[in-house]
Amino acid sequence: MAVVVPSRQLFIDGEWREPVLKKRIPIINPSTEQIIGDIPAATSEDVDLAVAAARRALSRNKGKDWASASGAVRAKYLRAIAAKDVAGCFEYYADLAEGLDAKQKAPVSLPMETFKSYVLKEPIGVVGLITPWNYPLLMATWKGDWSSSWCLNILTGLGPEAGAPLASHPDVDKIAFTGSTTTGSKIMTVAAQMVKPVSLELGGKSPIIVFEDVDLDKAAEWTAFGCFWTNGQICSATSRLIVHENIAKEFLDRLVKWTENIKISDPLEEGCRLGPVVSGGQYEKVLKFISTAKSEGATILSGGVRPEHLKKGFFVEPTIITDVTTSMQIWREEVFGPVLCVKTFSTEDEALELANDTHYGLGAAVISNDLERCDRVSKQLQAGIVWINCSQPCFCQAPWGGTNAAASGVNSVNGDWKIT
Repeated sequence: MAVVVPSRQLFIDGEWREPVLKKRIPIINPSTEQIIGDIPAATSEDVDLAVAAARRALSRNKGKDWASASGAVRAKYLRAIAAKDVAGCFEYYADLAEGLDAKQKAPVSLPMETFKSYVLKEPIGVVGLITPWNYPLLMATWKGDWSSSWCLNILTGLGPEAGAPLASHPDVDKIAFTGSTTTGSKIMTVAAQMVKPVSLELGGKSPIIVFEDVDLDKAAEWTAFGCFWTNGQICSATSRLIVHENIAKEFLDRLVKWTENIKISDPLEEGCRLGPVVSGGQYEKVLKFISTAKSEGATILSGGVRPEHLKKGFFVEPTIITDVTTSMQIWREEVFGPVLCVKTFSTEDEALELANDTHYGLGAAVISNDLERCDRVSKQLQAGIVWINCSQPCFCQAPWGGTNAAASGVNSVNGDWKIT
C-alpha cells in the first residue's frame, strides 16, 4: 500500500506557517525504506517566534484572557480537544481544571489569628515540551499542565537546531523533556544556568522478576509484552528478565514459542503484531547491541536477525539473549529495540540485587502468585513505577516518573503528584 504524508507546517501564533529558513526533514517509511514526505525543520528563528507568541498570549489583556482564567474556562477548551483526540487524557485534565476553582485561595491554618494566609495557584508561564518520536501526542498531553496553558505552538525539528535553542531560551519558564539520558543531562545543565525548572523522563533498563510459583504461560505473555510492545521502543520496557532458576528452562522454552508466533510485518498489514524499528540508524544500533552481546560471550537464544520473509524495511526479530553477565553492555545499556536479556536467580535477595543493578530507575515488574511477596519485593525495587503481575499498563491518572538516571520530576501527574 502506497503511503503519502500530507505536507505539514509549523503552528505558531495561531496559524500554520513555513519555517523561517524553509528547511525540511525527509520522512522515511521504516517498512519500505522509501521517502514518503517531509516535515518542517524548525530552527532558532522559529523558536524565537513561538516563544514570543506564547509570552504574548500569557500576558494578553493583563492575563485575563487566560493566565488568570478560571478552571471552568480552561476545562471548556480541554473538553473541545477531547472531543477530537486523546479523549481520556484531556477529559482527565479538564476535570482537574474544574477542580482547580474549588482549591483556589485555600486557607492555610496559622498559629496566630491576627494573620490570614491562603494559596493561589497560577500558571508557571511559558513551557517548552520536548516530546519523543515514539509517543509524540501522548507525551505532549502528559507533560503539559493543560489546565494552565493557552497559546499552543508546535515546532518539529532536530535536537541541535530546535531543541537546544528552546531549552536555553531565556523567555521559557520551564522545560519538560523525554529522551536520552545524555541529552537530558545537557538540558538540565543549560537550565541550571538560568535556575529554570525541568521535568525529565530519560532512559530505562527495567527489570521483570519472575518467581517459580507463576502460571508459566501468563508470565511468558507479560514478559514478551513488557519488552516487545512497540518493538521495545519505549523507555519503560522491562528488557531485563530475571527468572527463578527452577523454572528458567521451561519458562524460556515457552517464551521463545510465544515470540515465534508474533506476526512481523508492515504495520498496515492486517494482523501485524510487530513492525519495524523507527529508522535505519536505530536498526543498525540494535543489531550492533546484539552482535556485541554475542562477542562478549552471551547466547542469542532466539531472534536477533532480519525476518527471512522481509527483504526491505528496518525489521528485527524479537530477540532473547541468555548467558548474560552483569558487566555486559546488553545488561547495562538501553537498546530501545526488541531485545530481552536474561539472568536467573535462586533467592529473593539475589533477584532484588540483580533488579537494582542499574543506574536507571524508571520501571520494574514482579510476577508471582504470592501477593505478600509481590508487595514486599515491590517496596524494595528502586524504581519509580512498579507493576505487579503485569508490565506496561499506564494511565494518565497515575504518576509517571523514575529515579536516578531515569528521570527528574514527575511527568504524568494529577494534582496530588506534582512535587517529588
